[in-house]
Amino acid sequence: MKAESLAILGTGSDVGKSVLTAGICRLLSRTGIHVAPFKAQNMSLNSFVTPEGGEIGRVQALQAAACRIPPHVDMNPILLKPESDSCSQVVVLGRAFAKQAASAYFDGRRTLWSVVEDSYARLASRYEMMVIEGAGSAAEVNLREQDLVNWPVVKMADAHVLLVADIDRGGVFAQILGTLDLLAPDERDRVCGVVVNKFRGDAKLFSDGVRFLEYRGGVPVLGVIPYLHDLMLDQEDSLGYVTSQGARFASDRVNIAVVLLPHMSNFTDFNILSAEEDVALRYASTPAMLSDADIVIIPGSKSTVADLSYLREKGFVPLLEQHLQNEREMVGICGGYQMLGRTIADPDHVEQGGTRSGLGYLNIETTLLDTKYTRQVEARPTGEFMCESTPIRGYEVHMGVTLRMNELPCFTVYSRTAQGQNVQFPTTMSEEGYDGAVRNDGLVWGTYIHGVFDEPEFRRDWLNRVRRRKKLPPLAGFVSRMTSARLQNELDRWADHVAHHLDISRLLKNFRSLNASSR
Repeated sequence: MKAESLAILGTGSDVGKSVLTAGICRLLSRTGIHVAPFKAQNMSLNSFVTPEGGEIGRVQALQAAACRIPPHVDMNPILLKPESDSCSQVVVLGRAFAKQAASAYFDGRRTLWSVVEDSYARLASRYEMMVIEGAGSAAEVNLREQDLVNWPVVKMADAHVLLVADIDRGGVFAQILGTLDLLAPDERDRVCGVVVNKFRGDAKLFSDGVRFLEYRGGVPVLGVIPYLHDLMLDQEDSLGYVTSQGARFASDRVNIAVVLLPHMSNFTDFNILSAEEDVALRYASTPAMLSDADIVIIPGSKSTVADLSYLREKGFVPLLEQHLQNEREMVGICGGYQMLGRTIADPDHVEQGGTRSGLGYLNIETTLLDTKYTRQVEARPTGEFMCESTPIRGYEVHMGVTLRMNELPCFTVYSRTAQGQNVQFPTTMSEEGYDGAVRNDGLVWGTYIHGVFDEPEFRRDWLNRVRRRKKLPPLAGFVSRMTSARLQNELDRWADHVAHHLDISRLLKNFRSLNASSR
């Protein structure tokens, strides 16, 4: 039997559709419903690699975790990764498909729509319930003919719709009533409820607002969800989130500055660091914000050459030089790792073509190639870098290969999983058996592995190394293990919060075959 389906659509972007979808997925999973997430088309530079080696949006991986199932490319069959204001890399079923301007992308709608249909059909045949996340606004009237993610998917899945609005940004009545007014009659009939999200203050004071919305909109308000402070769940988009983050540096903390690049990708690499009790982490949008950092991290980038030019044009390089002269640490992740080297060659015009000089802090050379590497990785630090007994697990998403000249590798790679095959690599001094590079003093290093800080033992060993340089006592390993455990419990904390403020039983009454009370 085809799965029942609920679509979470919004009155606009950043109203909380992604995390609400994750919360509802966890609540449904708790009742024993076999549930899966689905987002036909996602636009994000925060991605994840599935066990089969396919690339999807990071939030769809979070939603799969909420359902307690492995992530799969069918959950996000189309991923758009912006490279400029008018061009994106199009990832289809986990593989780089094309680099296209918006007009060319819309011209290929028919082909892409068949991909969406097939992915949804495969998932819907395996699960009892599909929770569909929309994109942007449910009332993008100028995009109706090109839409691949909102109402065409709702109608294909015969889904009920839960409409989400963000009261924190103001204008919630206009958001909800204006959206409902712009829907076609058959679309409006599918809206089974409204959620007012990110409420601050006493929700009882909004009871008149609820009555007004229900009277004027003709749709029940199923929940007013208070803003949950310090929620540490992966976000879909980076810009609004990271620019608001900025801890105050202190002498008794490990002070980390992450350079805020225009095309920064996978900022979720650093969520776990900011959660550590002895870390102060800020995103540096200006060179001055690098001052007093113990560690500067240059993060991943979707446009490495352009972001390298940005560092030079905006005056970051003199501050980076001063940072190293003060014998402080610098780390590059993925594109940031490529920037740390001597040169970046682009013979295939993956980005801008030609060869550029890197920052020159590592004796490495990178060549950008059309081949995109997307694979999960298990590795251990080399003895020259850190304690070999601390394994790490993460994933690679990059276009290009990097040749270490006389630098030592950071990690011994003992498995890479890609394209459904688990490939074992011997621990020999081959490029495939190793990852990254580290300067002989250990103060400059880089890696292609996203999620490198996720394993608590490695993270604590690394942070303690910085603490020792600052003459601070090391912290015990259980401190970082507790941090990881707390973040792993965030889904349940969020689901508990949603359950308290959303009438989930009333929502489920819309579905024929689901009876949560009997499970």
